Amino acid sequence: MKGLIGKKVGMTQVYDEKGTLIPVTVIEAGPCVVTAVKTVERDGYSALQIGFGSRKSKNVSKAIAGHLAKANVTGDRLPAILREIRNADAAELGAVLKADIFAAGDSLDVIGTTKGRGFQGVVKRWNFAGGRGSHGGAWERRPGSIGCCEWPGRVNKGKHMPGHYGCDRRTVQNLKVVRVMAEDNVILVRGAVPGANGGVLVIQSALKK
Repeated sequence: MKGLIGKKVGMTQVYDEKGTLIPVTVIEAGPCVVTAVKTVERDGYSALQIGFGSRKSKNVSKAIAGHLAKANVTGDRLPAILREIRNADAAELGAVLKADIFAAGDSLDVIGTTKGRGFQGVVKRWNFAGGRGSHGGAWERRPGSIGCCEWPGRVNKGKHMPGHYGCDRRTVQNLKVVRVMAEDNVILVRGAVPGANGGVLVIQSALKK
C-alpha cells in the first residue's frame, strides 16, 4: 500500500497517445515526510503517519512539535496536516515521499471532504420532486406529509428531512493515474474527486478486491 497527502488543484483535460480527450483532476501530491511508524507489536496495527503542507513553528503546539522532533522534523516551518496510511509500504522515520511513488496506470482511492452546502431543503438535499407550481399548489419545494397516522404516532427514524448537507468524508475508488509530473509533485487522475479546489486529499493505492 502506497499513499500521500495532497491538495486538489482543479480539473482540466488532456489527450492520450491515441488522441482521446480525457477529463482529469490535477492533484498536488506531496512531498510528505514520514513523522511516525506504527507497528503491530507496539501499536496493534501497521501504518505510516505522514505530514504535508507547511505552517510556522510558532503556530504548532508543543506536543505536536515534540512529536515531530522525534522524526527530526524541525525548523521554522513544520507540516500543517498529519494523516495515517494503513498497511503502508515500509519507510524510514523522517523519509520524504513524493509523487513519483505512483506511476501512470496505477489505480488509486482518493479520500476527501465534499463541498459544504449549509442548511438545505429536501429538494436539494434528497432530490425530492416537490409539489406542483399551479392550481393553488403552495408547496413547490416542501417535503409534504411526514407522519404515519395514529400508529406509531411519531416520525420514523431516518426520515429524509431538511438539514445540513455536505462536508462529508467521501472516497472515490479505482481512479486511474493518467500522468505523473514528478518534478512538480503533481499527478493527474482520470475523473473527479471530492471537495472544492484547495481541499485536502488522501491518495492511496486502490484496495485489492
